[in-house]
Amino acid sequence: MAPGCWFFGALWLPLMLTVAAAEEQVEACSGSAKECGNLTISHPFWLSDRETGKSCGLPDFEVFCSDSSTPILLSSVAVSYGFEIIHIFYDEERLHVVDVGKLKLLHAPNSCSLPVWNTTVKLGLQFRIAPVSLNLVLYNCTEEAGAAALARRDAELVPTTRRCGNRSMVYAGAGGRYNGTSGYGGYEGCNAAVMPVRGSPAGKVNASDYGQLINDGFILTWELPPPRKFTSQIMSLIHFLPS
Repeated sequence: MAPGCWFFGALWLPLMLTVAAAEEQVEACSGSAKECGNLTISHPFWLSDRETGKSCGLPDFEVFCSDSSTPILLSSVAVSYGFEIIHIFYDEERLHVVDVGKLKLLHAPNSCSLPVWNTTVKLGLQFRIAPVSLNLVLYNCTEEAGAAALARRDAELVPTTRRCGNRSMVYAGAGGRYNGTSGYGGYEGCNAAVMPVRGSPAGKVNASDYGQLINDGFILTWELPPPRKFTSQIMSLIHFLPS
C-alpha cells in the first residue's frame, strides 16, 4: 500500500472502531425492553441505571424512570428538566411528550428561579418537533413591561397565575406554526420561551388555554443514525484504494 493510503487508513481506523462499538452497544440494548409505569421502554429508547451508572444505547434516547412510574426523556441541557413521555408509537417513530420545565414554571413554588429554555434547545439531535405543532410563548415580564405589552393594540397576551413576588409576571401568547424560535413578538423588559403545542383541530391556539395546552404536550419524531451503512461505505473505500 502506498504511503498516502497508509495515512488514509490510519485516519479512518479510529472512526471505524468508534462506529462499530456504537453498533454493538445499540444491538445489546435492542432486546432489553423494560417497564416504567404503564409504558414499555425498548429500542431505541433505554432506561438509565443511576445506581450502577450503566450505559446502554444512544445518548439522545436515554430515559429515566422517575418515582418508578413516570418515564422522562432526558434533556440535552444538563441543568434543565426533560420531557415526560405519555406514549411511544414505535412503528411510526414518534412519541407524545410534555415539557416538564414549562409545567414547573407555572406550578412549582420556587419556579421564579428556574432557567427557562426554548424547547428545541433541550432536544437531542435525533428528534424533530412535528410540523403540525403550533407556538405557545411564555413571557416573563416586569410589571411595567407586562402592562405596556398588554396596552399595545396588537398584543394578544394573557396573564397567567404565576407571579414572582412584586418583581414580574408570566404571560402567555400564541404565535402561529412552530418553527423553533421565531413567529412571536418580543417585548422590551420580557424574556420569552417558545414551546410547541398540539393546538386545536382547526390549527389555532388560544393563549387563554395555556395550562391545558402545556399539559396536553406535543408530538416528537425521531430518526436513528445509520452507523452500519456508514461503516460499510468506509470499508468499500479502503477496499478499492490502490496498493
